[in-house]
Amino acid sequence: MRILVSFTVGSLFGLGLLISGMTDTTKVQGWLDVFGNWDPTLAFVMGGAIVPMAVAWRLTVGRKPVLAASFPTPPEPKLGRNLVLGSTFFGMGWGLSGLCPGPAIASLGFGGAGGFVFVAAMLAGMAITPFLRARLDHRGVTV
Repeated sequence: MRILVSFTVGSLFGLGLLISGMTDTTKVQGWLDVFGNWDPTLAFVMGGAIVPMAVAWRLTVGRKPVLAASFPTPPEPKLGRNLVLGSTFFGMGWGLSGLCPGPAIASLGFGGAGGFVFVAAMLAGMAITPFLRARLDHRGVTV
């Protein structure tokens, strides 16, 4: 049942990305181009996701989920090397390609080489990250 629910929710998320145009790299890059041809569409999409999710999290207090033992608790925010480097690389990839992981995976369903290149680069980055982290640890690099 969890797999079916996960598939349904993931499909709904991908459909929402497609309908809102967030799989179109020019829309996302238009959001980042504040001094040029700025496109505020992404702000409405984010608001349309953040507001209902904030309400949903408030409604989970004192309740039990149907398909799990408990709702996940968010970890304590911790500013460190992993957050700083991860955010930096995420932002660089998003700014250069106009895609982040969700829309990139959704874009695979309707073709276009850009999505495939992005996903391949993302998977490569995920594969080399443990080695880079170990190397930084070995050198004693901290942020």
